[in-house]
Amino acid sequence: MDTSETTDSSTAPRSEGGPDPAGAARRGWRRWAMDTRPLRIPAFRRLWSSTVVTAVGSQLTAVAVPKQIYDITGSSAWVGYASLAGLVPMVVFALWGGAVADTVDRRKLLLITNSGIAVTSLLFWVQAATRLESVAVLMVLLALQQAFFGLNSPARNASIARLVPEEELPAANALSSTVMQTGLVAGPLLAGALIPVIGLPELYLIDAVALCVTLWAVLRLPPLPPLTESVTRRAGVREIVAGFRYISGHKVLLLSFLADIIAMVFGMPRALFPQLAAQTYAPYGEGLALGLLFAAIPIGAVAGGLFSGTFSRARRHGWMVIGAVTAWGAAVAGFGASRNLWIAAAFLAVAGVADMVSMVFRGAILLSAATDEMRGRMQGVFTVVVAGGPRLADVLHGTAGSAFGPRAAVAGGGLLVMALMLGLAAAVPALRRYRI
Repeated sequence: MDTSETTDSSTAPRSEGGPDPAGAARRGWRRWAMDTRPLRIPAFRRLWSSTVVTAVGSQLTAVAVPKQIYDITGSSAWVGYASLAGLVPMVVFALWGGAVADTVDRRKLLLITNSGIAVTSLLFWVQAATRLESVAVLMVLLALQQAFFGLNSPARNASIARLVPEEELPAANALSSTVMQTGLVAGPLLAGALIPVIGLPELYLIDAVALCVTLWAVLRLPPLPPLTESVTRRAGVREIVAGFRYISGHKVLLLSFLADIIAMVFGMPRALFPQLAAQTYAPYGEGLALGLLFAAIPIGAVAGGLFSGTFSRARRHGWMVIGAVTAWGAAVAGFGASRNLWIAAAFLAVAGVADMVSMVFRGAILLSAATDEMRGRMQGVFTVVVAGGPRLADVLHGTAGSAFGPRAAVAGGGLLVMALMLGLAAAVPALRRYRI
């Protein structure tokens, strides 16, 4: 195995030939395009390549499960209950999985958890192909799958800092995030096109096969054991609590989490999309409006990733997060004030670009500001925040939309995001000062 693949970020493999002066001086469109330097590192390239396949495959299952539950029950309420059934184990096992990732070889943990996810996808296919039509079985399988995902995500994200040098962490995060956002757009569209042709059960089978690509990529990663050889601790409640204490003692980490909570809880308006499509944008056609509203943010995020060369080399990571979250709030407020569907979609796309920038630099802060022995736990909390924030936003915006009207709730949420983020940045300078 090439020894250049086994070092930590402090001695992580540099792009061939060290820093890339030619890349820094690029001209024309290449200067603005996605920074692909991390792909020169074989280990990261393998991990990223597997994500390209599974990003779409996972979305096939994400569409198939609620579709199947609705077909069986005819009730959207049961679809919501299934979402909750998946959220709870994901939260629990993401926190625990972060602690586990700090005590074991992360490559082995990735092999185990990816195998578990593949097996659950295969079981999804079996129950659909045999026409079992049991909501209870679907919810159990979904809970099991999300538990494996909770264990997998912290280890996967924490491993990136062991594979690429610190100055390339924003570029690596941009590459990974762009692929995931592309999956959010392409996966549902592909699922909608395939179901009438091959049937719903086969979507699960495609996802299971795609996960085999991930297993192959992980098998070819170098070992990623804890850097402290004397580590003998168990991954229990004490270790999880120690992770939260670590966050509370490192302001920049705490502020990065708070920035995402502010943006998502107060500024994610997706719960109001159906009402806006049916009322405000009804003249454009409810179906067109609903699809466009849901697609606009991921499309903007993908565009931001494709042109991430414009920002991924920035060193003032704190200011990039502050600016991105503030821009998100402004775009959401603009969306709330828009009566024209196309202008509204444009504002949401701008919000998607801002979300991509925020995601890239918050992820870089978590990987660079935390020590390796804490990275797994930080990524576990990150997974919970990213998954839980939008769900809390659904409750908050749904309630506010009923009380004040959807447009007022959306615009007010965006303005609140701007006020809270700027107030937090002014009150606590640690985030403003953070740079690499």
